[in-house]
Amino acid sequence: MFRRTAAFLLLFWLFGFIWFAVALPDPLPLSERTDAVIVLTGSRGRIERSLAVLAHKGAPRLLISGVDREVRPGELAAEYRIPDALMKCCITLGYEAYDTRSNALEAEDWIIRHKVRSVRLVTADWHMRRAAYELARELPKGVLIRADAVPSHPSLGILFLEFHKYIGRMALDTWNSPPWKKS
Repeated sequence: MFRRTAAFLLLFWLFGFIWFAVALPDPLPLSERTDAVIVLTGSRGRIERSLAVLAHKGAPRLLISGVDREVRPGELAAEYRIPDALMKCCITLGYEAYDTRSNALEAEDWIIRHKVRSVRLVTADWHMRRAAYELARELPKGVLIRADAVPSHPSLGILFLEFHKYIGRMALDTWNSPPWKKS
């Protein structure tokens, strides 16, 4: 019986990992409208994608979460060729986040402050599931999250680590608040 249970768990894990690695989320059309865009800093293409959404009128405002404290708005504007007017009116730099969980907390505060009802989340395709999960945990009920994944070519090691972070986070949430104890 023990071997069958272990074999079942191993197969469940294996098929879960294959699904996670093969069925990476896709980008949304640039013109799909939301109230705001939130981009999590990290790998290449994320900030560029979020700025393209603004340029295509997919959203009126943007939060760049997880910006290094040494980066100044003018430096970011120069690097990405962002007009001053757009930088002042529509882009917020978030300096508080240092990981995916704190990105979600930083985004929650910003979303509540701006009364956002729908948000486009921009991050790498391999990071999207966990980022969307963390964000959904923190947001007020009724806020729609649209996943806009930036295509990448992650290594097997990155996929392996991210898969385990994702299932680990869900397992921890289940352990701390089991479904059978919810009222």
